Amino acid sequence: MRVSLFITCLADLLFPEVGVATVRLLRHLGVQVDFPQGQTCCGQAMWNSGFRTEAAVLARQHLAAFGGSDYIVAPSGSCAGMVCRHYEELFRDEPALLEQARQVAARTYELSQFLVDVLGVEDLGASYRGRAVYHNGCHMARVLGVSNPPLRLLRRVRGLELVEMERPDLCCGFGGTFSIKQPEISVAMADEKIEHLNAAGADLLVSADLGCLMQLEGRLRQRGAGVRTLHLATLLAEGVGLA
Repeated sequence: MRVSLFITCLADLLFPEVGVATVRLLRHLGVQVDFPQGQTCCGQAMWNSGFRTEAAVLARQHLAAFGGSDYIVAPSGSCAGMVCRHYEELFRDEPALLEQARQVAARTYELSQFLVDVLGVEDLGASYRGRAVYHNGCHMARVLGVSNPPLRLLRRVRGLELVEMERPDLCCGFGGTFSIKQPEISVAMADEKIEHLNAAGADLLVSADLGCLMQLEGRLRQRGAGVRTLHLATLLAEGVGLA
């Protein structure tokens, strides 16, 4: 099986260790991984801000970069959601590109979705001690429609106590450019999420979306909280001894 890594902007520029962990996990499971050099931003930030023309330029580049890939895997539910759900809307009036978008979308997966639904893997033999809550990002849950695969993976991690915080469906306040345009509201939303995190008594916050982790990690640091934040790929790679 051959997978093309869809690295995403945040993993590429700010959290490269998540990209490394993703590749190591896939190779550990016997998957060949390549990296299409033509990839760049998927256009999600432009799309969410209403810049349809600019988003389409990047989407065309994405389709060209991944057009020959067997499977496309991203360590991000929001970016996978952009490709799988919004490209079809973006190219609805361009039949040739619409067909390309549908073909690429059909081969695109968020990492945990690929591990559980395609490879059929839930137990990687990982061990990690801690009391953790899982934050499911809005785009991953509501756009891509993926909620259970990360939990199924985390429940098989030995030594990890997975607890649920109150209102796990609440947005963290990131929302891409929303956090820049509405910083006061964004911070208030993050604080509400952190209050639920503290009430759960967790010392570890896990997510499959780097935007959410960046938002919450930054606010936790500002508040002086001693809670570690980890991307799901990093936790699993560390738990298996690959990090």
